[in-house]
Amino acid sequence: MSESVSLRDRYLVLIDEIVETTLKGKISSVEQVYQMLLKGVTAGTGEIFELALSDRLNGIQQQVDTEKDELKKAKATRSLRAIKTIQTQWQRAQEQNKSTEATATAVKEITTAPTRERLATFLRVTDPNSKHPLNLQQMQQLSKALQQFAQADSDLQQISEGIARGVAGWQRLQEHLVSWMYEQSRESIGFGGIPEEQGPWATWAKQVNSELPQALFRTLARSQSVIEFAQQQRSITLSDWVEMTLILQYLQRGLVHWFDQQPYNVKAGSKLSISTFLTFAVIWSQLANAFDGDTSYSNAASQVMLQILRTFAQRLYFPLYGGIFASFSGSYLRDALNYLDEPLRRVEGTQEKARILTLLGYSQRALGLYDRSIDFHQQALEIARHAGDRPCEIANLNHLSRTCVQQQRYAEAIDYSQRALILSRQTGDRTGEAYALVNLGYSEVMQAQQLEQLESETYEMAINYLQQGLRLSEQLGDVQSKALCLSSLGIAYLVIGEPQNAIKNLEEGFRTAQTSGDLYLQGLNLATLAEANYNLANFDRAIYTGCLGMYLLNQIASQEWQKPARLLVILQGQIGAEAFGNSLQQNRSRIISVIGVDGYDYIPELLEEYKRTGD
Repeated sequence: MSESVSLRDRYLVLIDEIVETTLKGKISSVEQVYQMLLKGVTAGTGEIFELALSDRLNGIQQQVDTEKDELKKAKATRSLRAIKTIQTQWQRAQEQNKSTEATATAVKEITTAPTRERLATFLRVTDPNSKHPLNLQQMQQLSKALQQFAQADSDLQQISEGIARGVAGWQRLQEHLVSWMYEQSRESIGFGGIPEEQGPWATWAKQVNSELPQALFRTLARSQSVIEFAQQQRSITLSDWVEMTLILQYLQRGLVHWFDQQPYNVKAGSKLSISTFLTFAVIWSQLANAFDGDTSYSNAASQVMLQILRTFAQRLYFPLYGGIFASFSGSYLRDALNYLDEPLRRVEGTQEKARILTLLGYSQRALGLYDRSIDFHQQALEIARHAGDRPCEIANLNHLSRTCVQQQRYAEAIDYSQRALILSRQTGDRTGEAYALVNLGYSEVMQAQQLEQLESETYEMAINYLQQGLRLSEQLGDVQSKALCLSSLGIAYLVIGEPQNAIKNLEEGFRTAQTSGDLYLQGLNLATLAEANYNLANFDRAIYTGCLGMYLLNQIASQEWQKPARLLVILQGQIGAEAFGNSLQQNRSRIISVIGVDGYDYIPELLEEYKRTGD
């Protein structure tokens, strides 16, 4: 206690000394004050100094407020300015102390960890989700500090070298982070469906000069298997692994930061932030799978993947209601999200896990794997309920409703949507309410059709729910929910025999889904548009929309592609192969504008595949 009091007195003397020196004009810059504080305040005693500083500040402030003598008041005012300078420089010193302490703590934890746990410890102390994540400068300090403890070829030496190489690699890549976006003129940007030499991976491969990250980037540029690539690596050192880890982590964080700064860019913004989080999480999950025989590297890769997903799950734009297929296409997406399934099974129930499972459940529904979708959403529902994450809980009730409709379990679908509607209104979750209204109306329309209910009142009430949901989504400016509303309304009008109304809503729904970037909804809208146009004997339009819907759904590996394919094969039989081919040719430029030349050329192959394997 007495030591504490004497330390307080010492700090009061230090403060008074700085103030007097300032008043005498002997302080030429704030840097002098900063250096005096670093020298005069002992590490770990900041609270005592802050109490002393607060006492002096309050005392001088009172003197300024109450002093009547002009000369004394002027001196007190100058003293107050000096005190506030001390306060500002103390905050700066505190930041420096925190930085030094964070690095020192990281060094201590890594050096004292058992040898087999050092890689995992390194990843934990450099986790971007920690309270005080290490910045680039601190990482460089960490590398130098570890060097002091390292012996030649030891694991500490390897980690130190890996950090230094990883930071240097990132510094080379920084100026090329988004340059690939400006090197070509394309309609979309992202990680899938990009010619080998024109995408991000190829650009980055040219800039790094280390063998492992360069080879990985080339593999990704060619859309080749990360698992096969990793399994072919015979002698990855700990240094190589740490370097590759840091380069990938800095790339991912740098891209997300850049995309987050583009909120009004329809090509970028949150759609590409989402795509970036998922892309890098999938890469790490594939690496974990590939190194399954090496527990240390496999666990390390899973650890990084979960760090990325936890960061993602905390973002305001985390897609509780889909949109995850933006910027993905072709083989890059196929089954990719399945890689996230197994590592997640090892994680305890957390709010972040509930949100990630929600995303996986949506993706499984899009793929047509309805039982797996329901399993994910039920797990997420339970975790979200215990975590008190009401928006996530409501989202999963809504997703369960939608998936039950796909399985023709309409009574359950209605029940889930009603629960979502009640809970969303109780908690003021307007987005959840919009989805619940849509799902309730949609479920009731489909149930009435199944039960062959012909009363117009039944459908009027259901469509009223859908229209309420549409109005609410428009008020909220929620593009994703609006796209779902319009799609559901279009299907409902088709069910009740109003194809013109169906087409109007589905066409707007397709355009809205394009804005949101959800390829699944785009494909569903186009597939239903084909059916509506077919019912009106507008065969040319049915071929155009059916081919686009079939292709987009096939691209995301959704089994739903077979529905428009079936309709197109029937139509081909009715009007003849020649007339069908002529119509396809007439629509060529319009189709290419959406899916490109390769997509157009693939349409006949898809139709033949359906004829061979379809029901």
